[in-house]
Amino acid sequence: MADEQNIELNNEQNKQYQADNIQVLEGLEAVRKRPAMYIGDISGRGLHHLVYEVVDNSIDEALAGYANHIEVTILEDNSIRVVDNGRGIPVDMHEKMHKPALEVVLTVLHAGGKFDKGSYKVSGGLHGVGVSCVNALSDYLRAEIHREGKVFMQEYSYGKPTTELCVIGESDHTGTTIEFHPDATIFTETVYDYETLANRLRDLAYLNAGITLTLTDLRERDEEGNPRSDRFHSDEGLKEFVKYIDQGKEPLIDDIIHLTTERNGVPVEVAMTYNTSFSENIFSYVNNINTIEGGTHLTGFRRGLTTTLKKYADDNHLLDKLKIELSKEDFRDGLTAVVSVKVAEPQFEGQTKTKLGNSEVSGVVQTAVSEALRNYLEEHPKQARAIVDKVMLAAQARHAAYSARMKVQRKSPLGGAGLPGKLADCKSRDAEACELFLVEGDSAGGSAKQGRNPHFQAILPLRGKILNVEKAMDHKVFESQEIVNIFKALGVTIGTEEDSKEPNLSKLRYHKIVIMTDADVDGAHIATLLMTFFFRRIRPIIENGYLFIATPPLYKCTVKGKKNITEYAWDEQQVQRFVDTYCDGNREKMVIQRYKGLGEMNPEQLWETTMDPENRMLKRVDLLNAAEADRTFSILMGEEVGPRREFIEAHATYANIDA
Repeated sequence: MADEQNIELNNEQNKQYQADNIQVLEGLEAVRKRPAMYIGDISGRGLHHLVYEVVDNSIDEALAGYANHIEVTILEDNSIRVVDNGRGIPVDMHEKMHKPALEVVLTVLHAGGKFDKGSYKVSGGLHGVGVSCVNALSDYLRAEIHREGKVFMQEYSYGKPTTELCVIGESDHTGTTIEFHPDATIFTETVYDYETLANRLRDLAYLNAGITLTLTDLRERDEEGNPRSDRFHSDEGLKEFVKYIDQGKEPLIDDIIHLTTERNGVPVEVAMTYNTSFSENIFSYVNNINTIEGGTHLTGFRRGLTTTLKKYADDNHLLDKLKIELSKEDFRDGLTAVVSVKVAEPQFEGQTKTKLGNSEVSGVVQTAVSEALRNYLEEHPKQARAIVDKVMLAAQARHAAYSARMKVQRKSPLGGAGLPGKLADCKSRDAEACELFLVEGDSAGGSAKQGRNPHFQAILPLRGKILNVEKAMDHKVFESQEIVNIFKALGVTIGTEEDSKEPNLSKLRYHKIVIMTDADVDGAHIATLLMTFFFRRIRPIIENGYLFIATPPLYKCTVKGKKNITEYAWDEQQVQRFVDTYCDGNREKMVIQRYKGLGEMNPEQLWETTMDPENRMLKRVDLLNAAEADRTFSILMGEEVGPRREFIEAHATYANIDA
């Protein structure tokens, strides 16, 4: 790596990070037997988690002040290479294990320098299982260490060394290179998604100002033969992160309120601003871990925000004419914020172990936010007045939305017995077994009703495009009959109390909700409107893994004169495979039917290709990165045209667009 990408090491500090710093906690035997216990699952999410574990090690070096550059490369065979310019994993003999420290790190679960307080002050990987798990779940792994003027190398397979640690050259810099190939016998998916990795590396760049991360994909090249590549670097940290998230929103104030401080040994960084939307978007991190369930740091932020804004408004008599009681949520409507803390020994709780439990952090964050926000409000009275006005507008909108909900409830309770008339319900009442298909148009809805299995499949036809909830105030949402029908069909209620927007899924009637639209531009738009609706209004549906996208075939291929030789195809590659298999490579021997809409299929075809659990292909809508999802929905469905055009242009090069 280039000299300017290296950090000069203090010899004394370097000596402190040796084999004795590597503490062994337990063995590695169970990882291959129960991989999901260690990485979450064995599908795409777990596959990408392998990369995050390796990158986390490099980030830990950066947090400790020894690295500033991390390179991630997707190789042609879907191997991953991660290179950093840190100190390099120690290679001297481990006194207790009687093997090189590198081998201990790579073959023993929970063995590493981050368990020794002298090596790392904070670590982003404490909730994970480290690079040893990556090694266990890879059919090949190669470690190359630049350290002490030499290049060390060792290779592994299925978690076991296949070579001795050896010296393969000399080096004038330090760093670690890990290259690995996931084991296809473990993972159900082995193809890495560029955007998923790019989103994570972008987050890390914002969360760790000054560090440069690059992502290169050798599988994709432009017309000149250059691989797809992105560089992520932030000088302003979370301030730039908030700007990035809010790209598609109309700002209420031009400023990003930004604080960076350290209290009681806990570094705290917060950035926040307000926009004209009525959605709250707060993203919280602990040691670079996205704490999707929140925790004490988020509690401290919310308290600091609410109490400080309320006191400022009261002291300046800005709420004197407001006839409605304010709720805590009113202070967060239109708020975009990122909260990041670094904790030496984080205690994680919650279902997914992403909820911070350290009680001392709450007061630290609350005090820091209160002080920074109070100073900002005093120094910027015009912006302060705009924020308070927004809070009052949010209160009025909440009251109007509650009235609209209650009006609907009185007519026919949301989630009650009054199911929409267009719903063709299923016979089963077992929510875990039941499926609801949201189908574009009455024609396709009719075919779906005839073709379905009525025991466990329900059909709700939708007339045209539903309301774009990205642009609509809350009370307008409950004036939309199509959206009310969806709420009723699902059995979901929204905030029975006036000061609550939280969806109640206790009476959810289906645990599989399938969006089924035509394979054209209009169909894609309707699907996006529905995903926006679920993301903004019933996000727990997505978080629980209940939302899916149906993938009807695009083509029906038949050999001329042989109607018994027929196959459905979902892309051009499958069409060509049919031609090569049954038509000797000659397309003139084939009859191909292009499906423009679901209504072109008869009920039997729709069942066979798109609804039959034995044959269909459903895509589950996962929320892998809430901040990126928020930004994407705001850009695609918001008012601002410029960011939408830029987004489409940026993604068109690598998008698979059906003409």
